[in-house]
Formats: sequence, C-alpha cells, structure tokens
Amino acid sequence: MGKREEEKRKKQQEKLEKELARLELMSTYEKEYASHRYICGIDEVGRGPLAGPVVAGAVVLPKDVTILWLNDSKKLSEKKRELLYDEIMEKAVAVGFGIVGPQRIDEINILQATYEAMRLAIAEVEKKLGQKPDILLNDAVTIPQVDILQVPIIKGDAKSISIAAASVAAKVTRDRLMAEYENVLPGYEFASNKGYGTKAHIEGLKKLGPTPVHRATFIKNFV
Repeated sequence: MGKREEEKRKKQQEKLEKELARLELMSTYEKEYASHRYICGIDEVGRGPLAGPVVAGAVVLPKDVTILWLNDSKKLSEKKRELLYDEIMEKAVAVGFGIVGPQRIDEINILQATYEAMRLAIAEVEKKLGQKPDILLNDAVTIPQVDILQVPIIKGDAKSISIAAASVAAKVTRDRLMAEYENVLPGYEFASNKGYGTKAHIEGLKKLGPTPVHRATFIKNFV
C-alpha cells in the first residue's frame, strides 16, 4: 500500500471514528431509558408553510442499531435524507406517520394539528408493535391526550437518534407529497419550496389564487 493510500485510509478511519463518537453522543437518551423495551422518537415537519399538511413521524429503532450520518433532517442534504430514509425504513422496528391537512389545520390551528399528527403517528406505531411504545422521546413538546411516558427534549432532533430518525422520515414523506402536489397544481413551485412562502410561491398565489392544499389561515396577507 502506497503512502497516499495509507493516508487516505487513515483519514477515512478517523472520519468513521468521529462519526461513531457523534452517534454515541446522540444515543445518550436511548441509553438512559434502555430499560424500556420500545423507545419511540417523535418529530414533525411542516408547521410553517403556507400550503400542504403537517406531517409527524414516529420511529422505534432497534437497541443496537447504527445508522451512519443520521442527524436532524434540517442539517442534511436532500440526497442524504433520501438515503437515510431508506435505511431507517429498513432497520426500524416500527415507523408510523401522521398527516393532517390544510382544512384541519385551519379548523383547529397548527399547534393542535401538530399534536393530532403526532397522535396518529403513535397510533400507527402501536398497531405495528401490537402494543403501545413504552416511552416517547419528543422534540421539545409534551403531546396532550397521550398516556405514555414522555420525555420532551429541546433540539431533540440533534440530540437523539430516535428523534432524528423521526425527523428524517417525516421530512422525506412530506417533501414527496409536495412534489406530487406540484404535478397536479403547477405554478407555485411546491416541489422546490415545499409550500413555504418563497417569492415564487407568493407570486403564484397572487396570480393564480389559492388551491385546496393552501392553508386559508396562513395566506390572508397574500390573497
């Protein structure tokens, strides 16, 4: 092995060791609550957009799982999220999604709609497990009307592998939905802006008017 190859291999090994150490740190809560059989991470995406649903993900990972580069979905490229999504879906013990649409968001407000999406995601996980998760690790919130032990963690999607997995699963699911909306509702650039209030989106809104996937309570200033 040449000196250059040796240096390259050494750098790759150092990079891997650094990543494993980061994941170890992100497993602190999972280790703290390891006496619980099913630890379920919960996160949501889509609270702020003008259009589309709010989507919650709930993920139960195996105790000894390693998913390299898993992180808060906001810190990952779209390509990396897609790859991680496939790995999460393959390795997870159970994954659940809750999707609450614009009409419901307008009806009950975005915070309550977020809680509803989270409860739906938990219910799906419960169905797949055949029992309720033993504990929920939540990104910053305590979900009402849920009789499971909850641990709210500020910036949890960067501190817990379970929450990070839920974050990635929810983000990819919602992004795919928004890309599908663009196919049937062109003119708003949903595939690129994901329903957020970009310049192009607002211009489309003013020119074409709202669609059934727009949140009426969010677009009052633009139409």
